[in-house]
Amino acid sequence: MFDYVSNKPTQESGRPRYKTAIVSGVAHVVVIGLAVGLPILYANEALPTPPDMIAFVMAAPPPPPPPPPPAPAAPEKKPTAPAKPTQPTMQVRKPIVQANPVAAPIEAPSSVRPETGLEGNVATGSAKIDAGFENNTNTGVVGGAVGGIDVGAPAPPPPPAPKPIPQGPVRVGGQIKAPQLLNKVNPAYPMAAHAAQVEGSVVLEATVNKAGRVQNVRAVRGHSLLEGAAIAAVKQWTYEPLVLNGQPTPFILTVTLNFSIPR
Repeated sequence: MFDYVSNKPTQESGRPRYKTAIVSGVAHVVVIGLAVGLPILYANEALPTPPDMIAFVMAAPPPPPPPPPPAPAAPEKKPTAPAKPTQPTMQVRKPIVQANPVAAPIEAPSSVRPETGLEGNVATGSAKIDAGFENNTNTGVVGGAVGGIDVGAPAPPPPPAPKPIPQGPVRVGGQIKAPQLLNKVNPAYPMAAHAAQVEGSVVLEATVNKAGRVQNVRAVRGHSLLEGAAIAAVKQWTYEPLVLNGQPTPFILTVTLNFSIPR
């Protein structure tokens, strides 16, 4: 390269000039890069300290103020005994004792008083005394206290309430006895049952009205060939009226009829 600058030809004058220029440019770039990069690389190890102004601005905030002192503790209160409830004072009135004019005096009287006529429990004078009922043998108590109150004889107990009268018919049995039968009609033996040689008992339930006449009859148990004749006979029966609490009452009773073929 220096040969070209001094215009002195060399033995390599036959090599093209552009190749030499490229090699020279690359060498310059490498040298300049090393000159610029090395200071920057080594400069990162020791950074310059910031100025005082920046250091003052970026300083840590001041510490918070100290907390306020705690409040003084309240003085402990000594437990006081609970106040006893005051009971209301009641004024008790003293009974007024009436002097008995006929009682013997404790001390000798200063003067002689006239007789009242009550001496010896014999009221002969006109004087009155608010005494009890010691002399009243009708409403008072013999030997009662002075100033007693005549309460009179106790009131008699109220009469017992009457038993309620049943609204519907009552069933005969237990304490309710069946009234006496006044008219009884025997049933006729049915021809069909006689031909079929049917015998047995028929149980009926009859309802009797207040006058003692049978109103309704129904079969409870028995042969069907015998029920019709039994019902027709019982409907003709008559009873005495059933009286409860002084009132005639309808009733229900059970009737049993036996059927047997005559021999």
